[in-house]
Amino acid sequence: MPAASSQPRTTRRRARRITIALFVCAGAIGATAYGLLSSHLPYKSVDVFEALGDDRPSAAPDSTGRTPLNILLIGSDTRSGDNDAYDAPSDEQIAGARSDTTMLVHLSADRRSATVVSIPRDTLAPRPSCPLRDGRWTPAARQAPINTALGVGGVTCVVTTVEKLTDLRIDHVVQVDFAGFAKLVDAIGGIEVTLAEPIDDPYSGLRLPAGSHLLNGEQALAFNRTRHGVGDGSDLARIGLQHQFLTALWHKLDAEQLLSDPIQLQRILRTAGSAFTVDTGLSSLDVILDLGTRLHDLSEQEVTFLTMPHSTSSADPNRLVPAQPEADQLWHLLRTDHPTTALDGPG
Repeated sequence: MPAASSQPRTTRRRARRITIALFVCAGAIGATAYGLLSSHLPYKSVDVFEALGDDRPSAAPDSTGRTPLNILLIGSDTRSGDNDAYDAPSDEQIAGARSDTTMLVHLSADRRSATVVSIPRDTLAPRPSCPLRDGRWTPAARQAPINTALGVGGVTCVVTTVEKLTDLRIDHVVQVDFAGFAKLVDAIGGIEVTLAEPIDDPYSGLRLPAGSHLLNGEQALAFNRTRHGVGDGSDLARIGLQHQFLTALWHKLDAEQLLSDPIQLQRILRTAGSAFTVDTGLSSLDVILDLGTRLHDLSEQEVTFLTMPHSTSSADPNRLVPAQPEADQLWHLLRTDHPTTALDGPG
């Protein structure tokens, strides 16, 4: 018998934790699709791609005809509905929804590796003209903060902006808002994180000493929003916390088998399903089950967390721009489905 088959079951379960943590949203989508068939879970699906037409990046298949899968994860800072309870920091002017978090999840064509790239919200990037539901198109912008695309033209505008930046074709989209995210964490009994340094952020309201903490929904939301209380106070410090949180999230889901228990999963999604907006392509239960099957053997070592290579904008010290040639090298590796593990950079 091969040596790999003698590994303890717990080791084999850990092999999936990082990637599946990123796909907790996809797990939510899967339950959403399940709800379509049985119990009408409270989610929203939108046709993200139809208005974009055919003038988009294409995915090159590998020698077997398979193509990579790119999923865009968006954390919205909208204050509509239940989210109006979350005041914006005094140094941030909120006008409509913006994307506090943008992560590109690239799953290789053979489904044996994944790369997760966080795109800092303060990145300046070209924003193409975006289609609106009434048939009009938004004006194009030569350089605009990437987090403003959501408010300008909705999820479709975020997709077309990221595709313009990376020349990668986005296949699926998951968007989550503040209130639903907090409900999701409460529904699974909180998330435990360990801090090497204390966090004291008057803007998010998060104050935690160093050590281990079981975060409830509100604390977890503050943890993922915090930037003033850690590191240099920038969005880059927040990205590091978000990567840490995703890892802790899967520890929880894995340890309590919450994704493998249909009753528990349905309970969680009934509580927090309204937090999610997904593209209509993810409303197929078959798609989600196939994705979960392909992720089954993905090891922790085959998942890479990165932050897009960046530098300070010469035009605005409070903004970032893609660092070249490193950023283009990263996108090229993803487009050609090559490993990114050798790249240096924060993540």
